[in-house]
Amino acid sequence: MVSRPLPSLLLLLPGLAGCEELPRTYSTRAEDGVVLFRDDFERSELGPEWIQTGPGATLEHGLLKLEDLHNHPVWLERALPDDLRVEFDAWATTEEGDVKVELAGDGRSAATSVNYVATGYVVIFGGWNNSLNAIVRRNEHGRQRETSSEPKVEPDVRYHFSITRSGNEIRWEVDGQEVLTYEDEAPLRGPGHDHFAFSGWEAQTHFDNLVIEAL
Repeated sequence: MVSRPLPSLLLLLPGLAGCEELPRTYSTRAEDGVVLFRDDFERSELGPEWIQTGPGATLEHGLLKLEDLHNHPVWLERALPDDLRVEFDAWATTEEGDVKVELAGDGRSAATSVNYVATGYVVIFGGWNNSLNAIVRRNEHGRQRETSSEPKVEPDVRYHFSITRSGNEIRWEVDGQEVLTYEDEAPLRGPGHDHFAFSGWEAQTHFDNLVIEAL
């Protein structure tokens, strides 16, 4: 696995067992935030803080591994405020990419058919066979989204995500560089839109060092 150069404000932590050259990271950029939740996945089971809506999620060597999830998110059980910053490390193991999370969802929804419509926003890195990045309002295949074709997901390269929501804007950065922003004229806020999830379709993806802050 390859480690990308990370922003200078990231703190390097000890490497993984069996992968000692790979740094663990978390961002110290959010000096204006109040930490609500952290998870480094250093255990054998997800535990009561997380709700699995289907198979495909496991913990391995201190990482959250997702594969063949088919849009059955792993929801964080606790409700979150509207304005927040979510940071984590993520990577894919193949050129397929498709690193995916959900923000401002209801904390329980999952696909009942191939035409899954989320309850919140979906952030996708390297979706559609690594051809598109997107911030989507509910429907991945609908028109309410912002997209870009760059950067591409490189297999086995570890990236640091920062997703900030403030007011009606969502800003998404990877390794300190802005990928997309999305402005919603009717933002999804309040009860029913107050949970975060890791998600995916078929690609194998990994997540680590989650930090959620209220702004």
